Amino acid sequence: MKRYLFFVSLSYAYPILRPIQSEIWRRGDDVAWFFTSPCDQYLHEGEKQLKTIKEVMEYNPIAVFAPGNKVHDFFPGVKVQVFHGFSIDKRPGRGDHFRIRGLFDIFCTQGSTSTPHFLELEKQYRHFKVYETGWSKTDLFFPLVPKEKNPVPTILYASTFTPGITSTPHLYDEIARLAKEKNWQWLITFHPKMSPEIVEKYKNLANSLDNVSFYDGDNNVELLQKADVLLCDSSSIIIEFLFFDKPVVTYKNTSPGNYLIDVDSPELIEPAIEKALTHPKELMDNIRKYTDSHQPYRDGRCSARILDAVDDFIAKYKGKIKRKPLNLFRKLQTRWQVKYFPFGPRHTASK
Repeated sequence: MKRYLFFVSLSYAYPILRPIQSEIWRRGDDVAWFFTSPCDQYLHEGEKQLKTIKEVMEYNPIAVFAPGNKVHDFFPGVKVQVFHGFSIDKRPGRGDHFRIRGLFDIFCTQGSTSTPHFLELEKQYRHFKVYETGWSKTDLFFPLVPKEKNPVPTILYASTFTPGITSTPHLYDEIARLAKEKNWQWLITFHPKMSPEIVEKYKNLANSLDNVSFYDGDNNVELLQKADVLLCDSSSIIIEFLFFDKPVVTYKNTSPGNYLIDVDSPELIEPAIEKALTHPKELMDNIRKYTDSHQPYRDGRCSARILDAVDDFIAKYKGKIKRKPLNLFRKLQTRWQVKYFPFGPRHTASK
């Protein structure tokens, strides 16, 4: 039986990793979850949690999957980056999605907007391999199931937490006005790193109005399925929503394109949403072309390709490619943070 580990730092990891878990179980193998922050309250019955480094070492997984940018280098197994979203160029010129930190053996890319660039980086660094697998979270999307028409238009509002880009301070008054004046249902959800003050402000709005709901859970896929239109700024949730062949209205998007209805002032939000609800044909055609460029796979088998990539790497490349950089400072910093001392008494950490 093969054993795998999920390395989790934020709650957005759940819908990314659970499809991989389902495929692991389908193959008759085992998987466990390890948390570096307190978000284990969303675990389901039957999901295995390892609470200490000692338990992880004894479990001895063959691979560790991380949706985030960090992973403990000293954990057993090949380190697999499965990403926490699509590359949406939130901060043009920064290239955050393509940053190589020297921690991963495998990068599981999604499509033509990510694979070619990572293949170039593979040639440059030579200490990891790239596999185009598609994003595991989209296994929850497909096949698309036609939903029943909502009794009233349902608008999902989501925002990036990034200061200077988030729309939350600018759109609150307009969203509150529309919620009071329009016969629309509002769903609101934010990134786990969103400012607590902003979260509280929007939660209070939801508590004061019957047609506004605030979602603070571990899986936003149901919201993506339920909403008719997404209102957003520059968050990668935009691409997730577009995969459902539904329109997105954005406020000051940092990389606007013909697949969005982008506006630059709050008073334009209402007419933009009304336009989106009509599903203009040219817009919908552009949406399909755009999502295909990010990921061509709509077969629900991305998780299977990810596990196959691990098997291929172990069989062909493990121990045969260039060693990852020493990263001594980062490794010592990580060990200090978790009280793991590889040169002293082992397995003493409580995290």
